[in-house]
Amino acid sequence: MSIAVLCGLIILVLLVIMLIAGVPIAVALAVSSVCAILPIMDFDVALLTGAQRVFSGISVFSLLAIPFFILAGNLMNKGGIAIRLINLAKLITGRAPGALAQTNVIANMLFGSISGSGTAAASAMGSIIGPIEKEEGYDPNFSAAVNIATAPTGLLIPPSNVMITFSLVSGGTSVAALFMAGYIPGILWGLACMLVVYFLAKKNGYRSTTTFKGKEKLNVVIQALPCLLMIVIVIGGIIKGIFTATEGSVVAVVYCLVLSLVFYKSIKLSELPKIFIESAEMTGIIIFLIGVSGIMSWVMAFTNIPAAVSSALLAISSSKIVILLMINIILLIVGTFMDMTPACLIFTPIFLPVCTALGMNVIHFGIMMIFNLCIGTITPPVGTTLFVGVKVGQVKIETVFRQLLIYFFAIFVVLMLVTYVPQLSLWLPSLMGYV
Repeated sequence: MSIAVLCGLIILVLLVIMLIAGVPIAVALAVSSVCAILPIMDFDVALLTGAQRVFSGISVFSLLAIPFFILAGNLMNKGGIAIRLINLAKLITGRAPGALAQTNVIANMLFGSISGSGTAAASAMGSIIGPIEKEEGYDPNFSAAVNIATAPTGLLIPPSNVMITFSLVSGGTSVAALFMAGYIPGILWGLACMLVVYFLAKKNGYRSTTTFKGKEKLNVVIQALPCLLMIVIVIGGIIKGIFTATEGSVVAVVYCLVLSLVFYKSIKLSELPKIFIESAEMTGIIIFLIGVSGIMSWVMAFTNIPAAVSSALLAISSSKIVILLMINIILLIVGTFMDMTPACLIFTPIFLPVCTALGMNVIHFGIMMIFNLCIGTITPPVGTTLFVGVKVGQVKIETVFRQLLIYFFAIFVVLMLVTYVPQLSLWLPSLMGYV
């Protein structure tokens, strides 16, 4: 048995056992990685090298973008942004079949991209739109399914922390290029779900009766404009080279503070310490994960595991279509029981060499991977967005899941398009000169 296979099996077996036993994912990553290198290295050396990899893994300037984008998202979540975006989405959908559900889709796309969190979008939008839909005769399971199915779109539409993580683990892929690449796939996800909503709403007779009149329309746009302007300022500044992604995250925080404290006056100064603490806790979890994943990345590179996986996949088939389909299936399965950040950290070093050997662009691969892992957030048993959506919608998971199946089909169709039509991911980055 080769060293690569032996080390790979040790990592896999120990990781699965510890995850089943409820060991925190970061600890499981560190322990399994150190144990995997023991057959060819002394324990003291392995432990010391592992510690060095943790610190070198987090001593990266670009990682500063993550805590600031988290803080900006939390400020937006608490700052009364949701209701303003919902009103704008209502204005866009008008009186189309299932207008309120269509509103939910658009609002999730807008709010998710601003906050950078699918769970925040599901919670904010579901708690506000859900009761209104119930009053107008919508089935709560239908409403919850729409909310859950579209909440992850904001993880593809930038700014997105998981894209920054992928940039780091893939060897410094341009964050701006990844941001631009996420727009079309994220919008296609939302549009596919809107199409499903249209036919289901028409079948069930769901139609909104509320409309906005002249001055109300203008007021809705004016109220929502400052929220949308943040996306233009931050993403526009990064793309134009005015500031880096890290500097852009600080701009986002300052903008959110001004918007929430001065313009909307929706957050009090006394509430800021709690928001800072919540952001710090979330940052600590993500940064620690990135640090310990550095041990696994080093072990894989040292033992040549990615090359072994690449050879194994290429031995099964030489067809690019077949191999990409297998990778998609594996990532979909992984996403059902692992959160996005650790999954991205673990599987990028494994599958990226395979895909680049097939001639796949790194940016295209990154979007394909993130798309797969986004689906994992709305599937059991570890779908955090699914559980938040069920709780907010006050429905049972088994009844909602049946309603979600048709959305999963529509989302899977979009995933296949994103996988096999590279231009859906690469057109905007190439337009901006990144490809």
